[in-house]
Amino acid sequence: MSCFASRLYVNKPALQIAALVKKGVSMFSAFLIKYAEIGVKGKNRYLFEEALVQQIKYALKRCEGEFKVTRTDGRIYVHALSDFDYEETVDNLKTVFGISGICPVVHVEDEGFEKLAETVVSYVDKVYPDKHMTFKVQARRARKNYPMNSMEINMALGEAVLNAYSEMKVDVHHPDVMLYVEIREKIYIYSIEIPGPGGMPVGSNGKAMLLLSGGIDSPVAGYMIAKRGVKIDAVYFHAPPYTSDRAKQKVVDLAKQVSRYAGPVYLHVINFTDIQLYIYEKCPHEELTIIMRRYMMKIAEMIAKENDCLGLITGESIGQVASQTVQSLAVTNEVCTLPVFRPLIGFDKMEIVEVSEKIGTYETSILPFEDCCTIFVAKHPVTKPNLNVIKRHEQNLTEKIDELVQQAIESDEVVIVKYT
Repeated sequence: MSCFASRLYVNKPALQIAALVKKGVSMFSAFLIKYAEIGVKGKNRYLFEEALVQQIKYALKRCEGEFKVTRTDGRIYVHALSDFDYEETVDNLKTVFGISGICPVVHVEDEGFEKLAETVVSYVDKVYPDKHMTFKVQARRARKNYPMNSMEINMALGEAVLNAYSEMKVDVHHPDVMLYVEIREKIYIYSIEIPGPGGMPVGSNGKAMLLLSGGIDSPVAGYMIAKRGVKIDAVYFHAPPYTSDRAKQKVVDLAKQVSRYAGPVYLHVINFTDIQLYIYEKCPHEELTIIMRRYMMKIAEMIAKENDCLGLITGESIGQVASQTVQSLAVTNEVCTLPVFRPLIGFDKMEIVEVSEKIGTYETSILPFEDCCTIFVAKHPVTKPNLNVIKRHEQNLTEKIDELVQQAIESDEVVIVKYT
């Protein structure tokens, strides 16, 4: 199928279907779920398919109605077992990483070719009120005992549509509409593919710890790593009384929005006030951000290892602020033994904002509640820190820092965040 054809039949017909559902046309009671990357996984593909099925089931718990999710012969289907809200169901399926396309299908029993042709003609009539378009029938005969082969089905169904609607024309190269018919235990008819988020199903690629703040960047970073199949935990450094409970709630709200895509997030809230005050007292102020950041990374890694996380995630982008120059990132990284994933490293701010708007975190991120990073920012922070100098100044902390780090870890308040 050409790219031209796929783009043409994805968008406009999807809106038509939504309109039809609102009018009470209830011909759709199932969805074919398409995936992309999973299809090249070889002998262990079934593990990724099963992970995708579990994520689909989790997302459908947010929907009204009862559903059955099945996996068979390289296909995943969602069958509605009761009345359901079409738009709500599609919206929730669009949050499941691993799904490349959502196809509303009509499924019928095999009652002979005449009945199939009648159903296809009726489908075209309901979904496409304007018949001035080109089309192509693409049959797939997975059940080999069906009396016609795929080419014969294509020709016969194409003829039936042309006989019913003289305005329609066949175009086998660049059709406006691809009409798919799959012959399986039941017969499935569809022509609409609503884009999914892509990626890999959450949980199929281990777990990592997100350093989550109240800003724009870190929720986007969590979303992007979760899209690669990584389960997300998160840690937030709270600094009362310099940061308010509203700032903490803001971070919980951001974690909740990320959990819509990433599944439940275990958010670790760490009291960082005493460490920040101690660093402020003992270290040069132009190095405050770097040294604080190094201790955040140390603590985040400790919590990550205790919770079987295999890496850390940050929302850093090269050159965005003083603590994100290449030199600063190198000094920060030095304290870590786990890999640090920085999915936004080459993004500019507008690109990050675009993603935050898409996933619904932007409006929360810009609420004016300060987090602990912004409270203790120096007027003239160092942009090219020297690791040896930083380590030498950290020697000023040796008297109490280990004790304060232990107290911070013991302050860990775990909030289980779920999107409802």
